[in-house]
Amino acid sequence: MSDSEKPDPDLRTRLVDVGVDLVSQEGAGALTLREIARRAGVSHGAPRRHFPTHLELLSAIAHRGFAQLGARVTTTLGDGTAAPRTRLTELARTYLEFALDNPGMYELMFRHDLLESGHLRLRDTSLPLFGVLVDLVGRVRPGADARSVAGALWANLHGIAQLWRWGSLQLATGADDFAPLLRTALDAHLGPEAGR
Repeated sequence: MSDSEKPDPDLRTRLVDVGVDLVSQEGAGALTLREIARRAGVSHGAPRRHFPTHLELLSAIAHRGFAQLGARVTTTLGDGTAAPRTRLTELARTYLEFALDNPGMYELMFRHDLLESGHLRLRDTSLPLFGVLVDLVGRVRPGADARSVAGALWANLHGIAQLWRWGSLQLATGADDFAPLLRTALDAHLGPEAGR
């Protein structure tokens, strides 16, 4: 392979950066290989040097989203001294805020039918976040099947995020803030908070 044919590591980063910008501006449907290459200023074949398939490029972009969400979660949970229910509430709020602040990225991150996660170890990024949720659920509800409860709570949060983004929940409930819905979802899965 000549020097001109060798993959440019900066191009790899630039392609992902362009994809992150594109998904935030126009949504997951805009993430075509041709459009990402055009915006990166390269030929439509150039991305294949780093990403043999379109799915691998989408996975790299989604990986960036999981890293951003993971950083927010780490900041939210802080030093871990708050009560488990408090940490779980803040984790759920952070998740919903991320989903609403980044709708295109959020959609891409959870479209496992679009993503090729084995090669880029996408699941190694996403599953630890779910593990944090499982751990906190286990602390709040000892003796419960924490993985199942966490899965149901996650599905509920995902539904709130989607329906809120579409405006359906505001219309149906008359709410202008998702906080009461979040509290109700947490109570439904974890039991009412003590002292309330």
